[in-house]
Amino acid sequence: MNFQYRHKPVLTKESIKNLITDQNGVYVDATFGTGGHSYAILKKLNKKATLIALDQDKESIEKNCIQDKRFHLFHKNFIHIRNVLNQNCINKVSGILVDLGISSLQIDNPTRGFANRFDCVLDMRMNQESFYSAQNVLNECSKKKLFHIFYEYGELKNAKKIADKIFNKRLKKNIKTTLDLIRLFSIKGSFKNKKRFFARLFQSIRIEVNNEINVLKDFLLESSKIILPGGRIAVISYHSIEDRIIKYFFKKGIIINKVNFKTLPFQMIHKKVIKPSFQEIINNPRSRSARLRIAEKT
Repeated sequence: MNFQYRHKPVLTKESIKNLITDQNGVYVDATFGTGGHSYAILKKLNKKATLIALDQDKESIEKNCIQDKRFHLFHKNFIHIRNVLNQNCINKVSGILVDLGISSLQIDNPTRGFANRFDCVLDMRMNQESFYSAQNVLNECSKKKLFHIFYEYGELKNAKKIADKIFNKRLKKNIKTTLDLIRLFSIKGSFKNKKRFFARLFQSIRIEVNNEINVLKDFLLESSKIILPGGRIAVISYHSIEDRIIKYFFKKGIIINKVNFKTLPFQMIHKKVIKPSFQEIINNPRSRSARLRIAEKT
């Protein structure tokens, strides 16, 4: 197996250690990214094992350089995991790993429009083939829809004022770049407050662009059908909205507006959420908000 990756993925040791229960099994890396998690999984598997990896980002697919007969990579959103498995004559898997964060390929590329530190065209599409971008959200959504996005996905208390500012601005001129958006807001207080505000603002738009919450809910439901009894799922999230959905499903078998299992499909492996160590945060500051939850199929 030959592979080099530029960025070490978050919580690798903790997630892989708890994920693999059958070294000859079939595993899924549902969010390939830069490939670090896939590489770590393959190192722990035997020669007869299989690893299926998915990513909706073309750039991640094109930059893949894992050379291993056990490894199979597909340009798909993880919501299509069932179709990918069916195409490969796989019915059940031993485990699934999901990292819900933005990859370094995405956030460090100014042309993708994910980061507020660059002055670039607003995009935020994880799948470049999608026709719905950040510009569509900001210039076409109703004021009511904008309020929902900022309040629910950004957890911004002043969501109504934010929606009003954006709506009034676009009546005069479309919002096209990150700087167009940032200039609308004068945030009082410390640099930390400003940074937090814009991080949440951009997060909420990105979630809407990529339909992340609904996709996560559907994926969790699908995972309960394709993991073997005793198999495991490890999910790394980066904000409280996702983490609440994951925790609620693993502990109570409930996905709001989707399903309420009478018998729990999963059992939590750890009562407390797993967080990055102090040393990992020092080495990779972007890992500080990561939260890992692991559950076993009953």
